[in-house]
Amino acid sequence: MKKHSYNLGIIGNCSFLSLVDDKANIKWQCWPKFDSSFIFGSLLDEAKGGNFSISSEDENATTRQYYVKNTNVLCTEFETGEGSFRVTDFAPRFEQFERNYRPLMLIRKIEPINGTPKIKVVCNPVGDYGDTKPEVQFGSNHLRYAGLDESVRLTTDISLNFIHEENPFVLTETKYLILTWGVPLEGSLAATAEEFLRKTIIYWQNWIKQCSIESYMQEEIIRSALTLKLHQYEDTGAVIASCTTSLPEHHLSGRNWDYRYCWMRDSYYTLEALNQIGHFEEIKGYSGYIENLARTDDKRYNPVYTIMGGQDFEERIIDLAGYLGNQPVRIGNQAKEHIQNDVYGQILVSLLPAYVDERYIHQGVVRNSKLVYELLESIDRTMDEPDAGLWEFRNKSQKHCYTFLFHWAGANAAKKIALKLGDDEMLKISEKLIVDAANQIEKCYDYELKAYTQAIGTKNMDASMLQLITMGYLDSKSEKAALHLKKLEEELKTPEGLFYRYKHADDFGEPENTFLVCSFWYVEALACVGRVSEAKTTLENLISYTNHLGMFSEDVHASTGSQWGNFPQTYSHVGLMNSASRISKSLGLPNFLS
Repeated sequence: MKKHSYNLGIIGNCSFLSLVDDKANIKWQCWPKFDSSFIFGSLLDEAKGGNFSISSEDENATTRQYYVKNTNVLCTEFETGEGSFRVTDFAPRFEQFERNYRPLMLIRKIEPINGTPKIKVVCNPVGDYGDTKPEVQFGSNHLRYAGLDESVRLTTDISLNFIHEENPFVLTETKYLILTWGVPLEGSLAATAEEFLRKTIIYWQNWIKQCSIESYMQEEIIRSALTLKLHQYEDTGAVIASCTTSLPEHHLSGRNWDYRYCWMRDSYYTLEALNQIGHFEEIKGYSGYIENLARTDDKRYNPVYTIMGGQDFEERIIDLAGYLGNQPVRIGNQAKEHIQNDVYGQILVSLLPAYVDERYIHQGVVRNSKLVYELLESIDRTMDEPDAGLWEFRNKSQKHCYTFLFHWAGANAAKKIALKLGDDEMLKISEKLIVDAANQIEKCYDYELKAYTQAIGTKNMDASMLQLITMGYLDSKSEKAALHLKKLEEELKTPEGLFYRYKHADDFGEPENTFLVCSFWYVEALACVGRVSEAKTTLENLISYTNHLGMFSEDVHASTGSQWGNFPQTYSHVGLMNSASRISKSLGLPNFLS
């Protein structure tokens, strides 16, 4: 099978996200929120998905795509037989009046570089996942798309008729397109676009300057950090797993899921990575999100919520062609109905810095001991309860070792909080649960395999058990850790250094593709046990699985190197950041930024 890559870049401002392909087409954009219907969704259906494209009339035109250095501002340059031009795409984000200005506004700048290239601009937004086609109304300098949930307006200095009738024209001067949801542009078109571009570039470059990043793989870490930042919905503090839905885990697999929601698990990994490079505002926002989450009648947290903290998002199948014909196309996610008991420990570990790190004192974070007690109570209540596990098995419940690991980690986090708050009762409960969780983890140890298995009573190996080493449950210098790692390598590692989550059949058969974050966990485990040279070689190989802009997918086909799964995947970018940092510390390399 030919190698498959997502030829997409991401832009956004923590209010919305867009995916732009290497031909300057907006292939995916949901408005007004991350989990709203798309207004441009040709990624999933060319006919029904709408279109916002800037193209050359030259069929032999070539393009190159890149980011403005250390920003989320994306440029696509076209080289045609008649000349060249550049498209600059961004979502405005900058500080204004002591707040972050992040409007529902997409700005596209088209500038000639040389010659007189002939271009075409098309803008056809849709609503209700392609079922609603808005009426186009002409203003003096804008097109209004009526019939969507809010007013969508395209303000431009390009001929409105050229856009509406999809007529090509010669580009002789810089042109601008500003698409807005709700509040329209009222100021000067060119001056506003240029000012917002300048301020947005400054914002992102200053954000990166505030990071503490090791010198090793610095460029890759910067791109990953910028990508992760875009996945937090700043209005509520929620962190989504990915901005897409129904991009298949492998071609025609049927494993097509909607990832535009906030998983407790994914949020933990994302926040941990951002905290490690010195960014605190994300945890502040997330702590407020957690305080407002809906709970079930029996005081459970769901594993996943909407970005508003709600539970009302039933999984359903909608009538779209699907990415490269991959169906079904799913909206919503059935995982919200699962019992996944690792969530309690993940929330505690996610919020730990807000309780114990003195740098949060002036960040407005509420240190709520009641929440900690409730989470500890939930860990205690579910200590011996089977669940769906982190891989979200739909038709199988087990006592998962990964769940017990996060019971252990969450109780350890609560112990640190108790010591910080001077709360003896919390300390006593935490210490008891640390012991209880460790006892459960040890029930997953198989003396014949000399390794920890996926769950109590099974011999199935699971890549998540690499984290017994990386999270410090196992002494990384011990023979037990070395033998455990060896068994995981034998069972789940490919010749290319990639890792399967597991090899046994699940609800949809046996997995075909490797899960990229597992490969990064493997790199971390190698570094932990002292095999640093192997870790470095493996990580440098994993970088080859990015697309042209340094973006990782969720899954990789081992033999072809093809990207699959939702994109870009926060898990994968977190993995890169954590494994590079682990290697850097093992080698004693310096920080380049502070």
